[in-house]
Amino acid sequence: MKPLNLPLMPRSPYLTAVRAKLGHDLLTLTAASVSVFDDQGRLLLGLDADSGLWALPGGAIDPDELPSDAAVRECWEEAGIIVQPTALIGVFGGPGFRINYPNGDVTYYTTIAFKARKIGGSLRPDGVEMTMLRYFARTEFDQISVTPSSRVIAEHAFSRSGSPYFAPATWSPSP
Repeated sequence: MKPLNLPLMPRSPYLTAVRAKLGHDLLTLTAASVSVFDDQGRLLLGLDADSGLWALPGGAIDPDELPSDAAVRECWEEAGIIVQPTALIGVFGGPGFRINYPNGDVTYYTTIAFKARKIGGSLRPDGVEMTMLRYFARTEFDQISVTPSSRVIAEHAFSRSGSPYFAPATWSPSP
């Protein structure tokens, strides 16, 4: 999988300070992603404002923030709904989780993905990161353009496996 080229999203003060020191070099961050299903088993996705690709709500975890709190915050900020994380889908990474932003920043995300249920609010795209929100059935999901990282996570969310996902290790020490 090639790194995804995406526009630069709004930054936290922490990330702005790190980038001021690091420049555009590769930065590794931890992120949270949220998979919210409706009563018909359809998955919530948002249309990314700049890339035109569908994506799961989510984003970088701030310093000292619990991953589950980041998932709740990101879903509120991007989609206008309050969610309660109910399960861990898995921990994801790999080439599809590297993003090249137009300003030259390169970021690699290790993503902690949660399944969550809606407990409040109403769907409202933020207009900055998400321009449209919609629930997709599994069959519809296969037909739309989705960010590489969201595609991988959503495949596992739709599978509804009882065990959290992680990629098997491919590295081992040389004898």
